Amino acid sequence: MAREIRFNAFDMNCVGHIQQGLWTHPRDQSHRYAELRYWTEYAKRLEAGLFDGIFLADVVGINDVYGGGDAAALRGAVQVPVNDPMMLVPAMAAVTEHLSFGITSNLTYEPPFLFARRMSTLDHLTNGRIGWNIVTGYLDSAAKAIGLDTQAAHDDRYDLADEYMEVMYRLWEGSWEDDATVFDREKRIYADPSKVHKIRHHGRQYRIDTVHLCEPSPQRTPVLYQAGSSTRGRQFAATHAECVFVNGQKIEGVKGIVDDIRARAGEYGRQADDVKVFVGATIVTGRTEKEAREKFEDYRAHASTEGALVHAAASLGIDFAKYDLDEPIETGRSAAIVSNVEAMTRTAGPQWTKRKLLEQMVLGSRQAPMVGSAEQIADRLVTWMDEAGVDGFNLSRTVVPECFDDIIGLVIPILQERGLYKTDYREGTFREKLFGSPRLPDRHVAAGYRAAG
Repeated sequence: MAREIRFNAFDMNCVGHIQQGLWTHPRDQSHRYAELRYWTEYAKRLEAGLFDGIFLADVVGINDVYGGGDAAALRGAVQVPVNDPMMLVPAMAAVTEHLSFGITSNLTYEPPFLFARRMSTLDHLTNGRIGWNIVTGYLDSAAKAIGLDTQAAHDDRYDLADEYMEVMYRLWEGSWEDDATVFDREKRIYADPSKVHKIRHHGRQYRIDTVHLCEPSPQRTPVLYQAGSSTRGRQFAATHAECVFVNGQKIEGVKGIVDDIRARAGEYGRQADDVKVFVGATIVTGRTEKEAREKFEDYRAHASTEGALVHAAASLGIDFAKYDLDEPIETGRSAAIVSNVEAMTRTAGPQWTKRKLLEQMVLGSRQAPMVGSAEQIADRLVTWMDEAGVDGFNLSRTVVPECFDDIIGLVIPILQERGLYKTDYREGTFREKLFGSPRLPDRHVAAGYRAAG
């Protein structure tokens, strides 16, 4: 396929996602997150702009590390309240034809048999436009919510995830043969029982004795996203992921992660272009640099320092409320998102302080925004693509919907003029649009679990 920049809108079914405090801006519409019309309008806007998809993050716990409680998170709407992202997909799919949907779901708390059915259902209902962002969680509050004292250690969660994926591949790829569905009205046979196989898996974490309840969906296995770039996370990504989401403030740091994941994928018999990499980005743009800077200062006035620290405390596993501004911060070994700790160390240096961290949080998050004219933003995106080896961007919302209107109306036409952004959608499923084929390739580990026939 020709080289092109890919865009996902990066959001969450909540008020305050990444840029904490911007929900207070008078033009922001994220408070409408519980309205179905808000999401259908959102989906139609993104498809009109030829976005590849909407990537929906999720958490199943509350950000309660900062100050040792949940008051600051609730006060600032820091990813709470938060609704189920899966429920949005059928409605958004019904008003679009090509937009794809990456759904975050925490496998630690999802029984594989039931989750496999829900994802197959979504793949059917969207005609193959569904992807799964595989996460293992990072909040102790989520573990406590389902009756555990604490979450498992970071690397242990990935060990569990490897077995979980084996179960999922058996269900999605190995239970029904491609021609198991007969749909013969005259003979009164819908499915040929000889071509539907019971899955038997008796492993360390899971025991499964069943057939998958769904007939093969357009993609069988949804497009597989993964967002961890710790050493253990990279190994997992190289084995399973088709799309990897990375965060990082410096191009050289991201390039190192990208090169490492693709090299590891090669060790598993995969090709480098089997893995698409999306980097998180926050964009504030305008017709001129002056207009963009004025907009940035307007947004900045609404950003929440406390909200940013609440979110950072949870994702880094550090209670910043305990530290003075210039007191050295001890990171230790985090059970939260290890790659976030590593990325912050690359940015702030080995000796952090809260002041250094706050200097990064100009719009209420650790993600430094790109601010400039549409031409300047286009140049920055191309530089990232060329020098870091990424394929696209997960674009975090600031003030919605205008942040995406600016990208669609100002930046995308420039990229199209340069031949770097599509002018129309390709036909087919999400995987076909990304890789040219509706199913996982034979060199992917899932192929080893396919049904014979």
